[in-house]
Amino acid sequence: MKYDYLVVGAGLFGMVFAHEAAAKGKKVLVIDKRPHIGGNIYTESVEGINVHKYGAHIFHTNDKRIWDYANRFAQFNRFTNSPVANYKGELYSLPFNMYTFNKMWGVVTPDEAKAKIEAQRLAAGITEPKNLEEQAISLVGSDIYEKLVKGYTRKQWGRPCDQLPSFIIKRLPVRFTFDNNYFNALYQGIPIGGYTKMAENMLSGVEVELGCDFLSDREKYTALAGKIIYTGAIDAFYGYKYGALEYRSVRFDTKVLDTPNFQGNAVVNYTDDETPYTRIIEHKFFEFGTQPKTVISYEYSSEWKKGDEPYYPVNDEKNGELYNKYKALAQSESKVIFGGRLGEYKYYDMDKVIESALNLCAKLL
Repeated sequence: MKYDYLVVGAGLFGMVFAHEAAAKGKKVLVIDKRPHIGGNIYTESVEGINVHKYGAHIFHTNDKRIWDYANRFAQFNRFTNSPVANYKGELYSLPFNMYTFNKMWGVVTPDEAKAKIEAQRLAAGITEPKNLEEQAISLVGSDIYEKLVKGYTRKQWGRPCDQLPSFIIKRLPVRFTFDNNYFNALYQGIPIGGYTKMAENMLSGVEVELGCDFLSDREKYTALAGKIIYTGAIDAFYGYKYGALEYRSVRFDTKVLDTPNFQGNAVVNYTDDETPYTRIIEHKFFEFGTQPKTVISYEYSSEWKKGDEPYYPVNDEKNGELYNKYKALAQSESKVIFGGRLGEYKYYDMDKVIESALNLCAKLL
């Protein structure tokens, strides 16, 4: 065997593990079926703008250890995520805060906003929220739910809000202050020069082969190393033996525009049902760009099917039970260790991916 570890997937989990293993003197090979490293955090330069090829990635964490670790490979700017919601031409602040409540109802004080939300919750007859719709009305009232949550969520998840679990909406911040910072995190930013530069620093000195599909030549790759760190989809690894896990996928329509400023913000969400896309990303504003042109990406959410890129696990009860069957198979493997968003069928923020990879390194290395 030529290598101690074969890492399948050059995304964030695989890169962290490969870097740490190589630093410990292990022989490591990283392979990826894509023609580039970085996985979904990959950025490419277009008109001098670092374009987030697979959707917006904003690094944020409350964990100083993880922040310090990421800063070993990149210098981060001071970008703060303050998205805007567009409902049929009406603009609202996200996260839901006093600016949102003032625009929606004309209220001025936090007490007035809370009273409005409580009255709408009581009118809806909700005591214990049983689904996303009821949870959203409990958090922000029926007016905000109808304009800023209902249509966007249906587009994002492809299901009516009353058919989605309540925990999904609990990620959404609600504040009775004028704070426009979406992430309530101590540390936040974008790597200066883009994520690809960070990925290159992380994999410096590590052997990487691109355009390699592990599953199409499994025997060859398995024979190369003593251990395999697999970051692809766990159900695909087992040939969908028990059926396919469900994901949401995303399609991007990216355009270069001959204008310096298209929408005035990095992220604008389109929350009505009629607009087919969920949001528009203007990439230059992640790095305070002053380029003469701009690059925008329309995001369209869709149900995943084989051949599509899986993005968001649908972590409901049915898929949880199916994943547990695959997890039982994975736990019986002596040579293969599964990790990352697809390997663990788990919605991970970037800091949690790094933490998970470092925890595996501490265990194995």
